[in-house]
Amino acid sequence: MILSVYVARRFLRMLVMIAAIFGAILFLIDIVEQIRRFSDENIGLAGAAGLSLLNITASFYSILPLITVLAGIALFLGLSRTSELVAIRAAGRSGLRVLAAPALAATLAGMLAVAMLNPMVAATAKRYDDAVARMKSGGGQTVSVGENAVWLRQALPTQDAKGGETSGQVVIRASRASPDAITLYDATFMVFSPESGPTRRIDAAQARLTAGAWELTDTKEWPLTQANPEAMARTAPRLELPTDLTAARIRDSFGRPEAIPVWQLPAFIRGLERAGFSAQRHKVWFQMELARPLLMVAMIAIAAVFTMRHLRGGKMGLWVLGAFGCGIGLFFLRNLAQVLGDNGDIPPALAGWAPPMVALLFALGALLRLEDG
Repeated sequence: MILSVYVARRFLRMLVMIAAIFGAILFLIDIVEQIRRFSDENIGLAGAAGLSLLNITASFYSILPLITVLAGIALFLGLSRTSELVAIRAAGRSGLRVLAAPALAATLAGMLAVAMLNPMVAATAKRYDDAVARMKSGGGQTVSVGENAVWLRQALPTQDAKGGETSGQVVIRASRASPDAITLYDATFMVFSPESGPTRRIDAAQARLTAGAWELTDTKEWPLTQANPEAMARTAPRLELPTDLTAARIRDSFGRPEAIPVWQLPAFIRGLERAGFSAQRHKVWFQMELARPLLMVAMIAIAAVFTMRHLRGGKMGLWVLGAFGCGIGLFFLRNLAQVLGDNGDIPPALAGWAPPMVALLFALGALLRLEDG
């Protein structure tokens, strides 16, 4: 038990040290990039540092598995150089028992990263995007989402022919939106019934999102179920349309799944599917986040396969290069699985869990073969 705690503490110390080094490198590089990007805004060094702190969290979180494999390599190389690994093996400890302590520490570190660092990444990404939008737009101008228009879709309770309540759909198109996603401009609302197709079209100069409703200004409505909708069209200065959307959900739907805290993803996915949106990318990202601790364990196992041995001479560099190369290979295999999952080619659970599971099984098989000589 004491030996396991000692090995785990050494691994965590290596992990924190390497993470700090990479964090500092990312911070310095990003400061230069922010100064170059916003040179016309005169943000200064302090402003660039603030933007960099908000921006590097996502990059740091994405390379955390590579930091883990480097920490594993540093751990086993250190144990080998001081002959501690030889003493541990001479005491009757198998390679798998030596691996168990850093693997457990990596699991706990991965769980902590998902539970705390993931929401931090989502929060800082939103604050960074808001800060960039304020600087680029001057604080009061609207922004365009997409090339030509903002598109939304929501569920809408409607009445069927028998008087019962059914769930219809509203497709919303706007030329532009405010940065806080509360106001849409030059908006068109197309109301669809699940039985008869499009039933209403509403054009509004402005649509403002309130609690539970869109407040439409300067509207014109066409009843599409009539033979001559234009003859039956009517105008109104103000009109309300029920909605279950919120500004936060609209903003998140425009962004990447990484911008949503992992604790909110299940409810967000249900809301997207209820409103008619595709939640495939969010499902894949959710499964990949759940599998992140297993990915970090797989990185430790890969490092152990190459460096948990008595190394000397020129072979040391080759083994270290092999361990890091396999770690990068697993990193890119995981990204490939994410792309396939986003496209719907493989199920989300397979995209999230298959790469670390396969890598871990191969690494354990290689370790068992080394144990048998």
